[in-house]
Amino acid sequence: MSCVSVPKILMPKDGINLNKWAVVACDQYTSQPEYWAETDRLVGDAPSTLRLTLPEVYLEDEDVEQRTETINETMKQYLSDGTLVELPAGFILTERFSGGEVPRRGLVAAIDLECYEYTVGSRSLVRPTEKTVVERIPPRLKIRKNASIEVPHIMLLIDDPDRTVIEPMFEKTTALKQVYNTDLMQNGGHINGWFIPEGDMTDALIAAMDALNDRTLFNQKYRLTEDLPLLPFAVGDGNHSMATAKAYWEDVKKTLTSEEQENHPARYALCEIVNIHDESLIIEPIHRVMFNVEPAKLLNNAVDFYAANGCQCIISDEVAAVDPENHTVRFCFADKTGTLTVKKPKWGIPLGTLQAFLDDYLAKHPEARIDYIHGSDVVSSLGTAEGNMGFFLPDIEKNDLFRGVIIDGVLPRKTFSMGEAHEKRYYMESKMIVK
Repeated sequence: MSCVSVPKILMPKDGINLNKWAVVACDQYTSQPEYWAETDRLVGDAPSTLRLTLPEVYLEDEDVEQRTETINETMKQYLSDGTLVELPAGFILTERFSGGEVPRRGLVAAIDLECYEYTVGSRSLVRPTEKTVVERIPPRLKIRKNASIEVPHIMLLIDDPDRTVIEPMFEKTTALKQVYNTDLMQNGGHINGWFIPEGDMTDALIAAMDALNDRTLFNQKYRLTEDLPLLPFAVGDGNHSMATAKAYWEDVKKTLTSEEQENHPARYALCEIVNIHDESLIIEPIHRVMFNVEPAKLLNNAVDFYAANGCQCIISDEVAAVDPENHTVRFCFADKTGTLTVKKPKWGIPLGTLQAFLDDYLAKHPEARIDYIHGSDVVSSLGTAEGNMGFFLPDIEKNDLFRGVIIDGVLPRKTFSMGEAHEKRYYMESKMIVK
């Protein structure tokens, strides 16, 4: 059974101003209410996905229940008055220009939520890359509970270095119907979309995605010595949106017979599938700075921690050579720099190896604290201040992102960043979740 399903996608009817229709994912600009106020001004009275979603900047407002009721009523209105039109079953091939040198290319499809689990230790075929904060699900579930459609911003990653799935489709766009071609508001760039009707092409796409699960190739790709659970899809963005869809489906499923469960629309979540090797995806490590620590003692603790976990930790003033079998992280404190190398680590990626120790250290030293830093220059500045210590994480190889999830279950919190806020997915497509 494939995790991928061919959905019936809802799109705005011809004549709708798509520049006003599409707005950025609701979990962006959460500390910038002025962004959303300007979006509201730009939309005005025009049909828009702004009226179908609740920007998270408003989640703590007193009128959140009234906003939610209005959203649900607007969904019904857009369905009844023809603002939203259901396309025949099919995928949408999408191309997003957001200011970089190359566009992001993706495939909008449906994923069977029976293939997805967000709990720690999940062995499902679709898994989050980072730990799901379950406390973030209930407020989102309240919004979805009485909704008739979903307007998702989920991005699923596939690891396709040979570009066998999505990229070849762009040689066939002249044979496809273009369903959108519009600029996006608020510095969002431009987006194109082509409809792929259910049939030979969708079958071939599903087969190409399934082929990524060949066990022999999978083990070779990730340097595995045992048959760990396959991972064809990793949630790169919108995991809490997907986790909410899963929680909602689990509630709905209880009310259905086995036969009704097979094709219920709530069972499937609409996603954009993107190749992690797409040139537009810039994955940057997030560094660490420890505060209120004694660096020399911290490093001694690191040696003891890794020894207790069956590894050897070597602290050096020299820059260690890159070795995929070992994990090396640079550090700084006061006027010193050096490297921490863990030989034959049991974790999948260097950050997993480092964070396991830092979590242990923080649990035993409540006076210490950690911060997550994007720029190496900031790490140098903060990490060399008295009582602080900085750790520079190496660049993340795209293959290693999947490898980390496969070996460690999920990646540590704040492992990587992928794109700026204005590059995140804009709402365009939607799908029914009720019969």
